[in-house]
Amino acid sequence: MLYVGTSGFSYADWRGVFYPRSMKQNEFLSYYSQHFNCVELNFTYYRQPSAHSIEAMAAKVPDGFRFTVKAHRTMTHELPDDEPLIAREFEEFRQGISPMAQSGKLGCVLFQFPWSFRPSRRNYDYVLSLPDRLDYADVVVEFRNNAWARDEVYRYLRERGIGFCCVDEPDLRGLFPRVAVATSKLGYVRFHGRNAVKWFNHKEAWERYDYLYSRDELAEWIPKVRQIADTAEDTYVFFNNCHQGQAAINASQMQQLLLETES
Repeated sequence: MLYVGTSGFSYADWRGVFYPRSMKQNEFLSYYSQHFNCVELNFTYYRQPSAHSIEAMAAKVPDGFRFTVKAHRTMTHELPDDEPLIAREFEEFRQGISPMAQSGKLGCVLFQFPWSFRPSRRNYDYVLSLPDRLDYADVVVEFRNNAWARDEVYRYLRERGIGFCCVDEPDLRGLFPRVAVATSKLGYVRFHGRNAVKWFNHKEAWERYDYLYSRDELAEWIPKVRQIADTAEDTYVFFNNCHQGQAAINASQMQQLLLETES
């Protein structure tokens, strides 16, 4: 199954671009699910999810809809040195998203590691331990540092059944290149935009992702997405260029391109 959506959905500046101007925020998800078949939840990176809110979200979408959930920052960016503390963070996360897993609407958990996360024995061991720490959901990892762009990394991920997140981001030294690779039963692609000027030089986080893809830039990815989908059971394509509804615009264009190129 091929899923296309955006990284988050609850943005006030999408009113008038994607959502009707008068729409209430608590109606956003139901409306969104009429246009896209998946969404990537990013708020779970900033705060641990609560079972109550996650259950309510799952109830607002149809059965065929899928959520992917970004791991909390204590599981990627602010990893504790003490193993019991790590286990506690994973358990709190598990309890928070368990209603979604039980509903059958949880696609996977995304672990997005920072650029500072480089290959080392400790980091390798941690990444490869994720399926054991999260045995109730499929795992996908995203690397920002191009030091991870190695065949041996893809091989290790395949051996452990860990999914790999392909990225589209600016052509800057040290960032991960645009590759089309699937290392598990899940394919995963994230479009971050190509705003090279603001990527490392911004005041607000959204500036980094302030970018609208052209139709030609999206078309470059169609054969790559098809290639990934041919080897995976489910493939997720998400747009993280969320400022002013650009992600919703590009996700709709990607849906249309995929329809136009169906064989």
